[in-house]
Amino acid sequence: MKTDGSSTNKVNPPLWLLAELTYACPLQCPYCSNPVEMANYKKELSTEDWIRVMREARKMGAVQLGFSGGEPLTRPDLEELIAEARQLGFYTNLITSGIGMDEKRVKGFKEAGLDHIQVSFQASSADLNNFIAGTDAFEHKLEMARAVKKHGYPMVLCFVLHRQNEPYVREILDLAVSLDADYVELATTQYYGWAFHNKEYLIPTREQLANAEIVTKEFQEKLKGKMKIFYVIPDYFEDRPKKCMDGWGAIFLTITPDGLALPCHAARQLPGLELPSVQDHSIDWIWNDSPDFNKFRGLDWMKEPCRTCPEKEKDLGGCRCQAFMLTGDATNADPVCSKSPHHQELVDTVEGIGKIAGTPELEERPILFRNMKNSRKIIKGESESELVK
Repeated sequence: MKTDGSSTNKVNPPLWLLAELTYACPLQCPYCSNPVEMANYKKELSTEDWIRVMREARKMGAVQLGFSGGEPLTRPDLEELIAEARQLGFYTNLITSGIGMDEKRVKGFKEAGLDHIQVSFQASSADLNNFIAGTDAFEHKLEMARAVKKHGYPMVLCFVLHRQNEPYVREILDLAVSLDADYVELATTQYYGWAFHNKEYLIPTREQLANAEIVTKEFQEKLKGKMKIFYVIPDYFEDRPKKCMDGWGAIFLTITPDGLALPCHAARQLPGLELPSVQDHSIDWIWNDSPDFNKFRGLDWMKEPCRTCPEKEKDLGGCRCQAFMLTGDATNADPVCSKSPHHQELVDTVEGIGKIAGTPELEERPILFRNMKNSRKIIKGESESELVK
């Protein structure tokens, strides 16, 4: 078992491989965690590249493989990649909007050996779902959810929650019941990429969260043994940080569409990193020996207040990407933590956003929908006044 030179930083093999096959997507969700500058990343890994990555990761001990994006259904080689993953012995999960899928393709995925399909929804009603998605997608999603169930998959539904749909958690769970879902993930928006850019529109109010939690607990109790419902309070409303991704480069290995390897799915935004590419290095070297994967492993990198905190082994200082986005320094304590000198700034920001929710002041600001055109505007630093829909 290799180390980075510190006796406290033992490196275990990756268990979860997240294959971000593409940044292409037919939806335009303003909460997407893909990088806002995604238009810069044009070249995608080939089929052969992805197969090599899967083989190397499996050889190291990875057991779960998620196909995501963007929208992985836009890759014409998806069935081939699924079949290879099955042959290698991975447990495979397709994370999809369902757009680009039909019943024939669902059946094909089953034949190729796919274990699990997670279908995402934006809301419980067609109008709100289609507004957030930026396209007429709701009815097709319903059809695909039913097709997934029909072909023997557990029905796993994911609803990304934010201020625009948080008031409708009851309707969301009623929809899940009507579809006979087995698992429902009420996935709190993670404020990276496009979501961070649109946080004024997306961060819910405390009242919304309180009501959503009450409703969720009601359904969890009522459907105990029939449907599993997962709901987590957003980081920004906590006073203790989570052990982000179970630790930097600890369990999860993310590979981007152009081949960069990430120890955390949002690490691409951190300055000062020279993230390794699978086109230049083996997965073994990337995971065990690359400087960036060892940068925030263990405890030795910590500074105060994390260094002497008695809870540091529980949360590992929280999220490095969140610390950078909110304080400008990835080595700072996650501001979610009440012990962080930046915690009050986060509290004030969240409260300030809550006060302008639904006011003319907010309506004057543009919401940025995720697409390549808007990505190019951000890269060029052009005015966003044309981005409002």
